[in-house]
Amino acid sequence: QVQLVESGGGLVQAGGSLRLSCAASGRTFSSYVMGWFRQAPAKEREFVASISWSGGTIYYTDSVKGRFTISRDNAKNTVYLQMNSLKPEDTGVYYCARYRSGTMTRATMTASNYAYWGQGTQVTVSS
Repeated sequence: QVQLVESGGGLVQAGGSLRLSCAASGRTFSSYVMGWFRQAPAKEREFVASISWSGGTIYYTDSVKGRFTISRDNAKNTVYLQMNSLKPEDTGVYYCARYRSGTMTRATMTASNYAYWGQGTQVTVSS
């Protein structure tokens, strides 16, 4: 059974930074694409970033390009999301997820293609 546990959320002022972590259980972490999604109140869950098993291919949604960085440490079974220059519109619950396979395509931008999800961590950016 795969478990994903996010941490690192909190309250930060606009322009500040946070680093989210997602620790995964299981021995096959390094074989799968991982992703970060977020959900603001009364909005649908949206794609933030995804990273291939090797870390060599990364996708970002346009609104976070240049501000957020996704990375992974396969030895620690952990994926990270470094968030800089935060804006109030970045507020929401952030979820990490394990994709259905190790194949990195733009299909990793679609939430329904992910097999496992964490419980989420709240990020609140004040203006």
